[in-house]
Amino acid sequence: MNPTVMNLSRREFTRLTALSLAARFTPTLHAQTGSRKIGYAVIGLGRIADHFLRGSLLTTNSTITGLVSGHRDKADKFAAQYNVPQNSIYNYENFDEIIKNPAVDAVYVALPNSMHAEYTIRAAKAGKHVLCEKPMATNVADCESMIAACKAANVKLMIAYRCHYEPTNLKAVKLIRDGALGQVQAIESAFGFNIAKGEWRINKKLAGGGPLFDVGIYSLNACRYLTGEEPADISAYASTIDHDGRFDEVEENVAWTMKFPSGIVASCTTTYGANMAGYYRVYGSKGWLQVDQAFVYEGLRLRAEFSDTQIDELNPARDPSHFQAEAEHFSHCIQNNLEPQSPGEEGLRDMTYITRIYKSAGISI
Repeated sequence: MNPTVMNLSRREFTRLTALSLAARFTPTLHAQTGSRKIGYAVIGLGRIADHFLRGSLLTTNSTITGLVSGHRDKADKFAAQYNVPQNSIYNYENFDEIIKNPAVDAVYVALPNSMHAEYTIRAAKAGKHVLCEKPMATNVADCESMIAACKAANVKLMIAYRCHYEPTNLKAVKLIRDGALGQVQAIESAFGFNIAKGEWRINKKLAGGGPLFDVGIYSLNACRYLTGEEPADISAYASTIDHDGRFDEVEENVAWTMKFPSGIVASCTTTYGANMAGYYRVYGSKGWLQVDQAFVYEGLRLRAEFSDTQIDELNPARDPSHFQAEAEHFSHCIQNNLEPQSPGEEGLRDMTYITRIYKSAGISI
């Protein structure tokens, strides 16, 4: 029998995207016709915030109603672009006044890693729901404090794991869960880039650590959602090869292996010293699948061979579709009083494993 080759047209892929997202929401969907859009205040106006701002415009249930920045000129520029009134622009000193702003239902925390805990907790005390970028924080204790603060204030906390809401990753998970690959045996994953001097990400006080905190966390999290298991055993190594001043505070490379309770083994690598396109490859008893560009904003490609089937699908979605999907999901959860698919506990679990990886590699965080 000739292998069946599956190639999706743009129209077919759009339909699959809608079905994938709908399937994620259907079990607990309680539509509220006429619900007003959820208003977000964006905290920190760097590069990733720009993606979220643009993505929010594409949603049906989210809007930008506040901005928080230490640079008023930058905030004024974004305010004009997104029709945010001047009295909804805050700085880091007067941020707590946001409690008086009923137009702000939630915040999106897009600050350096070490600032996530402070502004999540302050937002929660102001009665605002929190969508926080990953990594959730720089240590386990801060993660636990963030969860506790949000529960005490009865607000929702979601960690911005984009891939949990992205159709190509969702399809890879479904193929595995449906048994298309048979029994999964092993996973490979890597993600990294050649970082420039002067980036805040190589400042340990701001970042908490090196590439594992920033991009390696994607491989770590992917192994967890692909297997549906939590790692039992972890072993790791770290190294710094380029002594050019960039890595005086954080490591350059981290490699680690994980063994899951079922016996699945995973091998992951992350770096700040070379361009390493994010991918994962899953090996099963009946075949394999691979997602290239798995963790970036566009250009994701799913390839697979199993039984008598071949798949080669290029995702045509463009940036900022990932940010649109996560904002749509969180706003839906707020409107319908549902638990997000990637709550604070998900971020806490990754931080626990990151801590174990660094301990195994002999690095203190």
